[in-house]
Amino acid sequence: MTRPTTNQQAFTLVEMVIVIAATGVMAAAVALFLRWPFQAYLDAARRAEMTDTADGALRRIGRDLRVALPNSVRIAAAGGATCVEMLPTITGGRYRAALDNTGAGDILDFNVADASFDMLGPLPTLPGQTIAPGQRVAIYNLGATSVGSDAYSGTNTNVIAGTAAGTLPNENKIISAPAPQRFPLASPGNRFQVIAGPVSYVCDLAAGTLTRVSGYGIAAPQACPPGGTAAPLVNNVTGCDIQYTPLGATARNAIVSMTLALTQSNETVSLYHEAHVSNAP
Repeated sequence: MTRPTTNQQAFTLVEMVIVIAATGVMAAAVALFLRWPFQAYLDAARRAEMTDTADGALRRIGRDLRVALPNSVRIAAAGGATCVEMLPTITGGRYRAALDNTGAGDILDFNVADASFDMLGPLPTLPGQTIAPGQRVAIYNLGATSVGSDAYSGTNTNVIAGTAAGTLPNENKIISAPAPQRFPLASPGNRFQVIAGPVSYVCDLAAGTLTRVSGYGIAAPQACPPGGTAAPLVNNVTGCDIQYTPLGATARNAIVSMTLALTQSNETVSLYHEAHVSNAP
């Protein structure tokens, strides 16, 4: 009795080696072909990330500069670090400078040390703009110690103890502490600003960082860098230039020009930004 036979086919070892070698050659060719487009994608993504990081940091500085107390922006450099400092304004308003036709009202008297004054209109209620104890009220800041109107020296500011109902309807009283203050100069527009503690942006080329520093006290001489709480903004900083340029004879306006350069993987991105500063007190 004969049994049927079947034809069995399989790869030989030589054929498998040839297929593996051919596949490797094709994979290497494809990888070489895709290497440069993939590297270009990584380079473009890195440049975009550095540009976005630098742009965000410069815009953050610009936002703080635009709400700074007039004539409070100052720049210092020490030990390879550049510092720009300002006193951010929280809110502001107009003080009562004269009694009403009935002789009522709590005016801000510039002839004596005054402990309180009426604010015209309602208190601000928007988040981040409310008046609270511990803040400071500033009147007509010129940034000039020669005339006694410098917020960093404290000659034209005083701590706020709180608020109360005003003498007249639709007014509120600002109460100063710990002692009455005689403000040296009256504001032509009867304006006052409420300020918080100082803020500095420190660009340290030695450490390659840009940080925002807050939570330290107001001082007449500018420290660079100041003490306080530092919040890192940018790393890999290889270039930083900040210039303050007053505009016009009265310097009621100024421009802060900033150049920030970041370097990563032997590639540098440099951005330039300008921020307008209003110095009209």
